[in-house]
Amino acid sequence: MDYDDDDDDTLDPDQEEGEQQVQESDSNEDIICVVEPPPVIEKDKAQPESYETDLEIEDSEKLFTTGQEDLYLEACKLVGVIPVSYFIRNMEETHMNLNHHGLGPKGTKAIAISLVSNTTITRLELEDNWILEEGALALMQMLHENYYIQELNVSNNHLDTPGAKIITDFLLENTSSLWSIQLSGNNFNDDTAEMFCNALVSNYRIKFLDLSHNSFSEKGGEQLGHMLVLNEGLQTLDLSWNQLNLKGAVSLCNSLRANITLKTLDISWNGFGNEGAQALGDALRINSTLAYLDISSNHLNNEGAIKLGRGLEFNETLRILKMSQNPVTVEGALSLVLSVKRNPKSRLEEINISNVLVTEGFVKQLDGVFFVHPELDVIYGEVAGTISKSVMSPVALKVIKDYVEKKKITVFDFFKAIDHLGTAKMPAAEFRKALTMQTKVPLNRIQIRELIKKLDPYETGIIDYR
Repeated sequence: MDYDDDDDDTLDPDQEEGEQQVQESDSNEDIICVVEPPPVIEKDKAQPESYETDLEIEDSEKLFTTGQEDLYLEACKLVGVIPVSYFIRNMEETHMNLNHHGLGPKGTKAIAISLVSNTTITRLELEDNWILEEGALALMQMLHENYYIQELNVSNNHLDTPGAKIITDFLLENTSSLWSIQLSGNNFNDDTAEMFCNALVSNYRIKFLDLSHNSFSEKGGEQLGHMLVLNEGLQTLDLSWNQLNLKGAVSLCNSLRANITLKTLDISWNGFGNEGAQALGDALRINSTLAYLDISSNHLNNEGAIKLGRGLEFNETLRILKMSQNPVTVEGALSLVLSVKRNPKSRLEEINISNVLVTEGFVKQLDGVFFVHPELDVIYGEVAGTISKSVMSPVALKVIKDYVEKKKITVFDFFKAIDHLGTAKMPAAEFRKALTMQTKVPLNRIQIRELIKKLDPYETGIIDYR
């Protein structure tokens, strides 16, 4: 079987027909996804001239008579690399993890050639393989033919501006089944932010985008903010560990006033400051979709916490707020939680201010907040003056077991009695609320928190007590 990098001959009609038959015969393959992916698109769609690919196979008959392993071995021989045994062993699995395999651009090209006709892999991870611009091009060419891969991780691959151009040109087409792409740590700067803005303004297929650990600054933040105003697809955006700073922060936060799809936003480690907190607070008064917000380590002090709290007084959708590693003291933390108390429609389940040293007075004030919102958990630091006399509480599950043994019932019976849903599966917040309000077994907030961690170690947000 011959692979020719310089051969631009397209597949003949017989081959295209055979390819479509293979596509149809495998259409019942299981596809794993987390958020709603777009429907699979038929492969007979005409492709742009710019994506005429050097991944095409000269001998059309062998393309479908040769097994996947032989196809990959031929591709490795063509580009001159040693085959990856892990890839050969797992090419029939849905999840292919090739992180840290030292593939390089040529090894990535060999992988891409073999994936053109693969119908089983839906999640492809290639983090830290030094794939460079050449590897990115091979992958995008492959995705123009493969409509089964839905999740792609190419973080930490030295893609730089040329790689960003290749990827954003592909996203601009808005034709693949890809809904999740991780691009962390690829030296993307403000010039590439404009590329992502142009591509994602009209792209509605990408639901999950990770651009963390790059070099976007204020100008980049403004571009990405403009994108969020118009984008109607993104549900999760990770921009942590950039340098958006003041103007970028304000632009990004203002975009949340108009955006109607984003549910998860990580903007930690970006130097927002109090001005960014002001813009964020104003946005939270209006935004009705955001459920998870991480603004850890953003130079927010008590003033910023107060401004943010003003937004929390009106917000009805935010569930998780992480803001640890900010220079907030107990005064700012108290202002924040009291803002939540004043909002009877708040749906907050967790506030993380784990670096804040609080007082016993703060803890007593929390009891009043929990009375209004029993589903809420506030994670704070040590209580001043009580470190030396702190006593470990017994494990919650042991306390519950002691109770059920006396009552001659099972632990399952106990959980079922407090489960108003009656499904044996409860959202973590509802589970916390039920344990807080029941009076049969005395449990404090720390015990309940540890019990939830035990029953939901992967933080899925669902407690299955069966």
